[in-house]
Amino acid sequence: MVRIRYKMELKPALEKLFSLHQFGIKLGLESTLKLLEQIGNPHLGLKCFHVAGSNGKGSTASFLASILMEHGFNVGLYTSPHFVRFNERIKVNGEEIPDEAIVGFVSNLDEYIDKEKPTFFELTTALAFKYFETQKVDYAVIETGLGGRLDATNVIDPAASIITSISLEHTAHLGDTLEKVAFEKAGIIKKVKPVFTGKLPSEAEKIIAQKASETSSQLYRANEFSFQDKDCLKVQTHLVQFNIYETPLRGTHQLYNAALAVRAVTETIREVSFVSVAEGISKVIENTKIEGRYEIYNAEPKIIFDSAHNPEGVESFLSEFKKEYAAYSERVLIFGAMRDKNIKTMLSNLAPYFTKIFFTSIDDERAAKYSEMAELLKGTEIELEPLSEPGQYISLFKAKRENSCMVLLGSMYLLGEIKAKILEKRLDIKTGGV
Repeated sequence: MVRIRYKMELKPALEKLFSLHQFGIKLGLESTLKLLEQIGNPHLGLKCFHVAGSNGKGSTASFLASILMEHGFNVGLYTSPHFVRFNERIKVNGEEIPDEAIVGFVSNLDEYIDKEKPTFFELTTALAFKYFETQKVDYAVIETGLGGRLDATNVIDPAASIITSISLEHTAHLGDTLEKVAFEKAGIIKKVKPVFTGKLPSEAEKIIAQKASETSSQLYRANEFSFQDKDCLKVQTHLVQFNIYETPLRGTHQLYNAALAVRAVTETIREVSFVSVAEGISKVIENTKIEGRYEIYNAEPKIIFDSAHNPEGVESFLSEFKKEYAAYSERVLIFGAMRDKNIKTMLSNLAPYFTKIFFTSIDDERAAKYSEMAELLKGTEIELEPLSEPGQYISLFKAKRENSCMVLLGSMYLLGEIKAKILEKRLDIKTGGV
């Protein structure tokens, strides 16, 4: 076999990719479409499920991909951001995109990148589409980065659109009301293609329904096809009622994410069997390698990773944590977030359940700093301590503490940086971006 020699190695290829963060967030599709035309418009031949939402989109996308894999399809999965390695963002049947595919793609577009200056997310999205085309995937599950209407992923014409949840987030880009945020998320709805929604606030639901009506798209609402009944969540499909008792991803909210995936897949691809559905749910972690959703890193003492990054995510985390927190005499929270999040509300909700709270940050200009947090929390009863070496503290905690629990919660970038250190994984270069 002849090995192609690229003029660029992995590290400089990734450095080139990450350097595009300097161009910030560029909402709009013109640059993405131009880039895709340059590489042969790989997105036009893809059959996709498109997933947007303030919370739950990564989990729902993983349930979708896992169910499709269990049916025997060749499945691409595109999510963001990554925890440790860039390659995590692009997977086929659970396997990360290989280094050489990244190097080849960036190397071939070296001059184009220098001239046209696409953003990091535009280039990463194009890479995903091109890789899925070369791998001849049967279906690609595509998670939006920011919003939906003007997101770089919104160049596809999906088999179905899924909107998991809507809350106030990225208000500088998406708007400062639920209606405005919903309008942006609704932008992924395409003509005469079904749309599936999770439990949404009434203000948001009206906007989604209006968009579905305008596009003649059948709307399937979670509160109409799923309901809680004692020890399970019942999901009504076109054929039968499917019961979800539990998923490997802990929390009641994950039952609803799974239900959304079940209804979307079985309605859109009628031949998918319910054996595949059940196996897809039970093997979601094994099939997709999803991380950071009430993830138990260590059992005794208990150490939990959770990527809750806004008040709605914290509420979902607490719905599960409340079941066990009283069993621990010591409960330590290590928290970090980007400064554009509603940090005060998040910490106010978390504080009653922890005996000690540490704040840590990462080397990113968007990351909140301890001095900012101390000022923000003046006049509250929340006591916050700085923690500069969380990895070292976790190692000591793991070795010595009994009847204790530690939670690492907040930005996925924070969790990824800490994981890279304590799990001794490779952290290629500074992470960031959507």
